Amino acid sequence: MKSKFKTIGLWGQLNASNVAGPAADIGTHLGKLGIDVLLQEQAGIPDTLAAIPRLPEAELASKADLIVAIGGDGTLLHAARAAASDTVALLGVNLGRLGFLTDVRPEHMLEIIDAILAGDYIEETRIMLEARLEGPEHSGRSLLALNDVTTKVGNPAHMQDFLTWVDGDYVNTHGGDGLIVATATGSTAYALSCGGPIIQPTVDALVIVPICPHTLSDRPLVIPATSRVEVRAQTRFGDTAEVNCDGEALGELGTEDKLTITVAKDTVTLLHPQGYDYYELLRSKLSWGHSERSARRPDGR
Repeated sequence: MKSKFKTIGLWGQLNASNVAGPAADIGTHLGKLGIDVLLQEQAGIPDTLAAIPRLPEAELASKADLIVAIGGDGTLLHAARAAASDTVALLGVNLGRLGFLTDVRPEHMLEIIDAILAGDYIEETRIMLEARLEGPEHSGRSLLALNDVTTKVGNPAHMQDFLTWVDGDYVNTHGGDGLIVATATGSTAYALSCGGPIIQPTVDALVIVPICPHTLSDRPLVIPATSRVEVRAQTRFGDTAEVNCDGEALGELGTEDKLTITVAKDTVTLLHPQGYDYYELLRSKLSWGHSERSARRPDGR
């Protein structure tokens, strides 16, 4: 059976030697298999990748059937925004520290890519958030996020108040450093470090997590994924709040502005090798079960 992936795009900081090496290996391997390979356009591409055609990010996503993101989870998050609108699948090769999303190790990447080309993989659909910023100085610009939308004070020395509504109902005024609205995918990212719960990726839920809340009873709130979240800021001292979507700046949230967060119509398709186990991933990445007894599975393995 012929693979449905005829054109594969390589995504990452390709001008970095630790990324360019694996990218060149993948490009050479795919070329021998008769697969078309494309690169993300960027400055400083090394000679080892010079023969591979390059395209701007948006165009690459529209031309490729599969994007291989080489780097850390941040690299895959960046690729996800481009891939979502074109329904192109994503595979992550992990060169980073954690690798919740990029779960393929470099030493296994070629054999896993071969398996995927043969149709032997696990496919998973993840929801994304759409954040829209409206106000006198904003034109309703929006951005997508696979992990989270964060609203943080511009001056870390000052605490600010953030007001939230869910589906038009007032929830709370959160005094502190900011707020995170995360998907289940993003529940193991920034939201987790702020005390949020881990949400299994197939659960249709979002979580609102205060960042360093002034009131200890201001706890994370899990809401349905169908919810419409509205955030306003009551800033003081002439400050503004910064809004980021998976680390990319959307804009500043002032006292006359409104931030609206909903689940996007676009989704992201992640590919995993056979044997992918989300709970094993949690045990590994979060170092659950340090002792030999607690690390052992019920079946003794």
